Amino acid sequence: MSVLKVIEVLADSTESWEDATKKAVEKAAKTVKRIKSAWVKDMSVTVEDGKVTSYRVNVKITFEVE
Repeated sequence: MSVLKVIEVLADSTESWEDATKKAVEKAAKTVKRIKSAWVKDMSVTVEDGKVTSYRVNVKITFEVE
């Protein structure tokens, strides 16, 4: 039987939500091993002068506990 743990990670990107998600997983993978999945819980943007300046995601990352 496996035991899994879930953490939440916030990340942003000036390119896209997909890029922000990729950054969240890659950053978490530097210290968390055995990542099994990632679920984008929330997405938002920041706006300046009527233009989108960054994409933000709140990602739930699931990993196996040894």
